[in-house]
Amino acid sequence: MTSFSTPFEIHVHGEVALRDDVDFKALQEATKPLWKYAGAKSLTEGAQSLYEEELGIRFEAADHKLQLCWTVRGNEDFRQVLDDLCMNINEVSAAGAQLEITFYDTEFEDDEEARGAESRDDFFVVFVGPDPAAIMQAQRDLLVQDVVGLMERHFDGSELSGVVHEIDKLFSERFNDLVSSLELGKPPRGNGGGPQGGHGGGRRPRHLH
Repeated sequence: MTSFSTPFEIHVHGEVALRDDVDFKALQEATKPLWKYAGAKSLTEGAQSLYEEELGIRFEAADHKLQLCWTVRGNEDFRQVLDDLCMNINEVSAAGAQLEITFYDTEFEDDEEARGAESRDDFFVVFVGPDPAAIMQAQRDLLVQDVVGLMERHFDGSELSGVVHEIDKLFSERFNDLVSSLELGKPPRGNGGGPQGGHGGGRRPRHLH
């Protein structure tokens, strides 16, 4: 960790399918940005979350998955750590996946919220995967889930096939543009927007799973 000031509790949550040839040693290297940020010398030492009830950083050997439900105290410099983590996980993943990141402002008091002040809380989603197509598939699936969930308040699910079709067209066009621009070797990684994005405003619970 690069700073002694730790005004945030930072939670990383998600599940990533891994390639069949990925073993614990490879996973330890892939997740090094996380456990090193926590001040650990190995994944075994750094896998435990700040909260005992969270499973931490776990290699599920039977299902060949990486499970993350891990909290660490930190600062804004964790965003660079996250970039490094995503690049590493891209190399060992077998399919696209989303990681939910929550910054919880530990220095923000309840009475400040009552006075209308905004915390530095932040929540966003990043996407990982073995290639751009897999990453875009994960992005598409999340967007469909969000849009359909919102619209089902007003329409029957059977009426929304056209909406899903238009979303698929948008992602197809984006992928074609990516190929045409010769950027295929640079998998897109970005924070999710829509209902799951945001900053400030009402406070999110520390553990919203």
